[in-house]
Amino acid sequence: MPEKLKEARVSAPGRLCLFGEHQDYLGLPVVALAISLRVAIDGRRRRDGLVRVDLPDVSSSIEFRIDEPLRDGGAADFFRAGANVLRREGLSFSTGFDCSVRGGIPPRAGTASSSAMVVGWIVFLARMSDGARELSAAEAARLAYAAEVLELSGAGGMMDQFAAAYGGASAISFDPAPCALPLEAPRGAFVLGDSREPKDTQAVLSRVKDAIIDVSRRLAARHTGFSLREAPLEGLGRYAGELSRAELDLLGAVLANRDVTRRGIGLFRGGRPDDRAFGTLLDEQQILLREVLGVSTPKIDRMLDAALRAGALGGKINGSGGGGCMFAYAPDRSREVAEAIERAGGTAYVVRADGGVRIEEAAA
Repeated sequence: MPEKLKEARVSAPGRLCLFGEHQDYLGLPVVALAISLRVAIDGRRRRDGLVRVDLPDVSSSIEFRIDEPLRDGGAADFFRAGANVLRREGLSFSTGFDCSVRGGIPPRAGTASSSAMVVGWIVFLARMSDGARELSAAEAARLAYAAEVLELSGAGGMMDQFAAAYGGASAISFDPAPCALPLEAPRGAFVLGDSREPKDTQAVLSRVKDAIIDVSRRLAARHTGFSLREAPLEGLGRYAGELSRAELDLLGAVLANRDVTRRGIGLFRGGRPDDRAFGTLLDEQQILLREVLGVSTPKIDRMLDAALRAGALGGKINGSGGGGCMFAYAPDRSREVAEAIERAGGTAYVVRADGGVRIEEAAA
């Protein structure tokens, strides 16, 4: 058995969803970009079985035993879930850890801060397990999804965990099996704008997800071969007698969003995408998110308008919506766009593509 490590430091990135918001939980492809805002986990081995996690960014700390089950749905369960999933994979932990988690990713704002933390935690735990296992990006994504969504009964899909694990720009597909296709990242900077409006990610995801899954199941029961992956947008009218106006609009938005995502993947497949074509597609997707899915807010709309007036080439909500963040693509005017977003009441971050989860340092 390898000698047990005494300490390790792991970091993982937040992400932008370039294309495919509200698509991954439906098994439809997305395009994600890992960004240069990261969560870092520093930890040292203890002599007993306790895990103590300091969370200075939120002035909090948690404590639990490494072998205890999920308990109360609080923050500690994110960490307990990771340990539970890894034990089922055959990893063992004879001691606990003293850890600190710090991050530059806006929390609860649609930039996958919790997924970055869980991916980093999974890699940290595997590295510090009795067998000192190093995970591939695919393993880290799969196990983090199992911990954050399956173990905790979350409403999200797999995009966030895959983006944090793989890094860079990637087209992530889920049928027949999850995989990430590396893409050439757009040149230059994005400006992430935090509206500072509180959002309930699980509530927004559940509302949209439950509605479209219900529509899809009903149509699949009546129409052999129907699927959200293959149904043509131009054939939407055939379902007018079976769906309400709101359901038909929702289905149309999902299919149009799917097609925008496919066009986005096509832009990237030829190498680095044309800046203006990329920006135009971002704007097109934002219209769907705002007008039909109803997940934008007046403040986010104002921030996007301000960014475009300041020279951004396009932009959209980042994350499930209902508050949180937007982003604008501004390869040549990031400073001006950031200032415009701040004047519109947001907090701006200039970000670029970044790598996936990584072990920053480790000592034997």
